[in-house]
Amino acid sequence: MSADKPRQGWTALLLAGSRPNDPLALSLGTDLKPLLPLAGEPMLLRPLRALLAVPEVAAVRVLTQQPERIAAVLPDDPRIAVETSDSTIAATLLRLCDDPATRFPLLVTTADHALLTPAMVEEFLAGATGSDVAVGVVSRTAMLRRFPDAQRTWLRFGAERYSGANLFALATPAARAGVERWRAIEQDRKKGWRVLLQLGLPLFLGAVLRLSDIHQTARGLGRRLGVALKAVVLSDPTAAIDVDKPADHLLVSAIIEGRA
Repeated sequence: MSADKPRQGWTALLLAGSRPNDPLALSLGTDLKPLLPLAGEPMLLRPLRALLAVPEVAAVRVLTQQPERIAAVLPDDPRIAVETSDSTIAATLLRLCDDPATRFPLLVTTADHALLTPAMVEEFLAGATGSDVAVGVVSRTAMLRRFPDAQRTWLRFGAERYSGANLFALATPAARAGVERWRAIEQDRKKGWRVLLQLGLPLFLGAVLRLSDIHQTARGLGRRLGVALKAVVLSDPTAAIDVDKPADHLLVSAIIEGRA
């Protein structure tokens, strides 16, 4: 960072980890997923540029198991720092929440969020106002209207289903309680009913019986955790498309190139 007074605003955490022997990365010529090629450049540069273009974002901390390799492809910008991550996302975030040097509010996203745009980030940050923790989501209706064949993991709340958008706000130190819960359910995040059950029987029944919409469920969970929790429904369905499978890589490439 420069010697000037630090900018006030959000600190973005760009999670750039990679599973060992990630099949998608290996199929595209690299052993490190954030570096897989997308539209002629390493994938993580796309969400990084989006974050840096948002006026509310003062700094970006890139967290990865191989900081030297990641740093080698990043632009020279004093707002960017590259750091070593822990073994899991939740462990990394808990360590940062407990670090006295961490500046809240924190915006969390991932290196495979290749379609992230400044407009998405700004919409999410506006929606997160007044929360301790906020989670970005996209509705199934919005997704299928634009991409009828999209395959995502959907959770039903009330009359609608939602998929995560890989955007999280940890706006205050109180957000640590939400991260702790995330760690408890991290291994089941793709198994919707198990996640809901771990959030408590009333919330589980409310979601399963379609009695509670996503905002009511978020408020109820927040009360259980002692935090103000919001679900932010994003208008652009591409916010829920990450690059996790070969089909995702093909779809994202087509969207970037204007073919989808």
